[in-house]
Amino acid sequence: MRIVLWKCLNSDFMEVIKVENLTKRFGSFTAVNNISFEVEKGEIFGFLGANGAGKTTAMRMLCGLSQPTSGNGTVAGYDISQQSEEVKKHIGYMSQKFALYDDLKVWENMRLYAGIYGVPRREIPDVIDRMLDSLGFASEKNTLVKELPLGWKQKLAFSVSIIHRPEIVFLDEPTGGVDPVARRQFWELIYKAAADNITVFVTTHYMDEAEYCHRVSIMVDGRIEALDSPQNLKSTFNTTSMEGVFQQLARKAKRGDN
Repeated sequence: MRIVLWKCLNSDFMEVIKVENLTKRFGSFTAVNNISFEVEKGEIFGFLGANGAGKTTAMRMLCGLSQPTSGNGTVAGYDISQQSEEVKKHIGYMSQKFALYDDLKVWENMRLYAGIYGVPRREIPDVIDRMLDSLGFASEKNTLVKELPLGWKQKLAFSVSIIHRPEIVFLDEPTGGVDPVARRQFWELIYKAAADNITVFVTTHYMDEAEYCHRVSIMVDGRIEALDSPQNLKSTFNTTSMEGVFQQLARKAKRGDN
């Protein structure tokens, strides 16, 4: 139902990520091999693959952190090869490793990241207050981050990654180690961001989370082997779950981590 709703509401599609024949080589090793795809504004785009598939290398190129060997790509209208600094200004990023500062209070982390992301100084107090209210964290404003439960930390990390209202947010394994209830709450934040026209580009190892995406790409050995809505992928591969789709494709993998 969410997929159908997104298609209906986004009749004026606008590409915010466009990749054509993107390739990354490290010596004789090809980590990302000639991939092409597009992501639309407000879409929740799942970028899946087993360890070694090349998804992290691809994400680093899209974030302006690594130069492609060949091919082209634009993110938020900026060339990932020639305008990497502009790309960084228009995206948010939440890494697989917890990136907040444990010894700072909740509001101090918010203030720090608002400054890093370029939120005008005079606007920061109001931005922080709105975010605290939205998260239900007002009572935890002065709590040290290290004292928060893991699920709360992840929600806070996501919120500061979009504190500057970027066009796109990249989430790298954002719910690793979080219990199912907290994962579901985290995905409600993702839905809310997408409803506000923030495009969400997410990698995950949880195949049930792939079901929440509008479309899913699955990489195998550096190539995109499948890309479609979860429902269409399940139909194509004659299975009832995204786990079934993933397992059929992952069996083709021949290489280790990259």
